[in-house]
Amino acid sequence: MAEIDDVRPLGNSLERSYEVYVRGRLKFRVGQLVYVAFSLDGSVMGFAFPKEERAALVASDPTTFQLPSASDMRFNWVHADLAALDPEEARELVVDAWRMVVPQKVFRAYDAAHPADAD
Repeated sequence: MAEIDDVRPLGNSLERSYEVYVRGRLKFRVGQLVYVAFSLDGSVMGFAFPKEERAALVASDPTTFQLPSASDMRFNWVHADLAALDPEEARELVVDAWRMVVPQKVFRAYDAAHPADAD
């Protein structure tokens, strides 16, 4: 079972990433782009995810992953039930979401420094 504290240090350590609170919700940004956000109660993690792959992700495990609200379907976004994720899987989702919002040279440097984390 993953919790916010399992991914928070990672989100704060990724290059160009910083945390903000918006209406009481913890979010991680690169510039003005939000790549991870948590529900007020910390039970759901929303994260950047390719639009063309999200239906397959949700279909693979609908108890863990859900599509965003209808008004947010235009964004590259998926929700996950943190209780259904293990901490390592949650951290992997955070890194993958971060990769979507940073320049390639930034995530390539991260991958070179963390070869076990690279795809």
